[in-house]
Amino acid sequence: MGETWLVTTANEPPVTSPSIVLLTLARRIESELNAALAPLDLTVSRLGLLGHISGVPGVSFSDLARMSGTTVQSVHGAVKALAGAGLVRDTTARAGSASAIELTADGTRLLRAAKDAVAVVDEQLFGPDADPIQRQVAEAVRAAFG
Repeated sequence: MGETWLVTTANEPPVTSPSIVLLTLARRIESELNAALAPLDLTVSRLGLLGHISGVPGVSFSDLARMSGTTVQSVHGAVKALAGAGLVRDTTARAGSASAIELTADGTRLLRAAKDAVAVVDEQLFGPDADPIQRQVAEAVRAAFG
């Protein structure tokens, strides 16, 4: 699964830190996902925004920032880029009103294609031929959140 961080003390066996193991796995997953999404001109962050917008049609910039764990300014820039690419639109008709952001038809198609790319990565990292420990992690995640 890659590098793990071990803490050792005198006369005790090494103890593996779950935080470091999960962080290492998360970085690998993000790298694999970004590689799979690159042909779609997407990143994990942009995919996350599209997913939030899809899940909450009419979402505001403030709500997107909260869901994404980022600033409103960052979301404004990202949504502007997504809108420029024709993937989202702000349905607010007048200035001064709260924004209501939604996916366009192109955004919906891209999100579907991205979900297919994510499924391929899931299969590679967590499917039947994957490392047994990673399969156990996937089973634990499905049991906890599925």
